Amino acid sequence: MRGGKRGTKSKINMKTTILCAVLAVWSLGVFYGHAQETENSKTIQQLTESKEKVISVEKEALKNEVEAINIQLENDEITYADSEKLKKETAEKHALNIENQLAILDNQIAYLERNKGSLDDSRNYIALNLGKEKGNNEDVIFGIHIKNKNKDLKYDRRTSNSLVYAFGLNNTIIDGQSLDDSPYSIGNSGFQELGWAWKTRVFKNSNFLRVKYGFSFQWNKLEVKDDLYFVDNGDLTSLEEFPSNLNKAELRITNLVFPLHLEFGPSKKVEHKNYFRYSTVNQFKFGVGGFAGFNIGSQQKLKYKEDGDRVKQKIKRDYNTTNFVYGMSAYVGFDVFSLYAKYDLSPLFKDQPVKQNNISLGLRLDLD
Repeated sequence: MRGGKRGTKSKINMKTTILCAVLAVWSLGVFYGHAQETENSKTIQQLTESKEKVISVEKEALKNEVEAINIQLENDEITYADSEKLKKETAEKHALNIENQLAILDNQIAYLERNKGSLDDSRNYIALNLGKEKGNNEDVIFGIHIKNKNKDLKYDRRTSNSLVYAFGLNNTIIDGQSLDDSPYSIGNSGFQELGWAWKTRVFKNSNFLRVKYGFSFQWNKLEVKDDLYFVDNGDLTSLEEFPSNLNKAELRITNLVFPLHLEFGPSKKVEHKNYFRYSTVNQFKFGVGGFAGFNIGSQQKLKYKEDGDRVKQKIKRDYNTTNFVYGMSAYVGFDVFSLYAKYDLSPLFKDQPVKQNNISLGLRLDLD
């Protein structure tokens, strides 16, 4: 019963994590969209106010120049006919100034209203795509794009990048044992992965084969069953019975890895007037490859009761875990979602009498 509750809680926490991530990105997109819209409205309002200011400034300048002409007339510096001629020329000049400046401002306002964009095209902005992507007859389930409006579009862009997030179940393959005999809870042992990946098309005129590479942080968690916990005895790490009432014992290992995959799958060629792209939206894909990297941290978390008090303890120690990690991984899926599996060829613990290798299975999201 206790294991079932923990399993349910773990699933709820996992769903909550995904929901929070989606809401955070959605909020960011809404914020940027609202900020852009507000700024555009503000710019239009400022331009409208500038029209009134132009008229006021030109009228004031006309008034000053007419007064100067009148002073020249009073001082007999010019004749009455000359003064009238000068006043007429001055009035025509400022009338044209007003007309020209208002035309410029009207064109800028019309441009903003027509394109719903800013006059400053040099800024970067973040676009969040949910549903159908504008200008592209393809459905986008979920996507984050950082764009630079001042950057010229490349005719053929062979490399793209994406955020990678994966989560699921985690355990180990132990020599001489099946998963059913594993000392680790299958339902409560999990993994998460977060990273950034680049994808490069291999062939010039086909996008069927791509190379995917990047970096990721992997968090592998093993929850121990039967009131056992990890004990570091010098060069040997073993599982021993906890001396008091143990509620939870889990080992969390953090790795920095550099994955490399060959990705196969169809794509759709989308052609525009001055550029084209290969799109994998709503397409199947299959990736196979591996990873290599470094163990950057190990920690055991204990929850137990001592003298009637609940105690939580975090112990940071290497527990003889392998420093250099490497393994195989593969995924198969549709659009941004994939089933994902990874297997560590490097042992979980180094120089141990019984070899253990980490294995993970879960869901992967490639947020192009």
